[in-house]
Amino acid sequence: MIKINYVCPTHNTNNFMSERILILGSSGQIGTDLVQFLRTKYGNENVVAADLKAQPILIGCEGPFEFIDVLDGQKVFDTIKKYKITQVYLLAALLSATAEQKVKSAWRLNMEGLFNILDIAKENPALKIFWPSSIAVFGPTTPRIQTPQYTIMEPSTVYGISKLAGERWCEYYNAKYNVDVRSIRYPGLISYKTDPGGGTTDYAVAIYHEALNKKSYNCYLREDTRLPMMYMPDAIRATTSLMEAESSRIKIRSAYNLSAVDFTPIEIASSIRAHIPEFEMTCVPDSRQAIADSWPQSIDDSSAREHWGWKHDYDLDKMTEDMLMHLKVVSNKAL
Repeated sequence: MIKINYVCPTHNTNNFMSERILILGSSGQIGTDLVQFLRTKYGNENVVAADLKAQPILIGCEGPFEFIDVLDGQKVFDTIKKYKITQVYLLAALLSATAEQKVKSAWRLNMEGLFNILDIAKENPALKIFWPSSIAVFGPTTPRIQTPQYTIMEPSTVYGISKLAGERWCEYYNAKYNVDVRSIRYPGLISYKTDPGGGTTDYAVAIYHEALNKKSYNCYLREDTRLPMMYMPDAIRATTSLMEAESSRIKIRSAYNLSAVDFTPIEIASSIRAHIPEFEMTCVPDSRQAIADSWPQSIDDSSAREHWGWKHDYDLDKMTEDMLMHLKVVSNKAL
């Protein structure tokens, strides 16, 4: 691991437009939406996208892009220095289903990438860090209904193990070195802008695409599998709200529980049929069922709501209407 002794340029945290933001893993599901949102808010030139693959085209939100492997600590350091970065969003990771197939690669990417960023921030407490955790930190022994902020955490997946370890390291670096690191335990995320990325909850993205294109979907989970979910606009708003909150309001430095809605495949299918009556769904569970069965069915996120004012906007039916509307627009443009 590279030892990095870099002190970022000082910046005035009261000057909204003085922020310079680096998003690592910018081409993924969260990153694509986050880049667009932050460039609209802070200015295109102030948000640097970075990934191993090219950034999707963001009409009207073009800005700087760097090809970066988060495991290359020196490259990350050089980029932070080059752009005088004040905030880093570390989104690069291998997700749950993919990580089970690439165990050591997932552990290396998910952990060493985090260490690189924490070690840079250790030398500069003014650098603000966002690192995403997940409901994967919970396991079969965790209470599954309204899972508390503090509870039994015995994850049974590679992804969950790495996220739980990451939470502990974030908390340690904050307590030991005063690193301003902030985190959310994301539920399943749903977006129309990117394809599914290898997560167990990705059925809730694929089902909308298949409903429009084929009027049918074969789900890899049981029809009664209830999981916590969130529409991407809510997730982006939660993430940026957390980062913009005063440091004194952030009382949990491991990761905050976050929730919006919870539903089953049969419930999302019913919501879709309100718009596409002929839609049909079959359910043939595969290996991802065991992962889903180890996760919560609903989440208690009262700490996030109390500490920094979190509040979701989208329920299942509102999300379905918005998803189908945007996917139809994308489909028509492709014709």
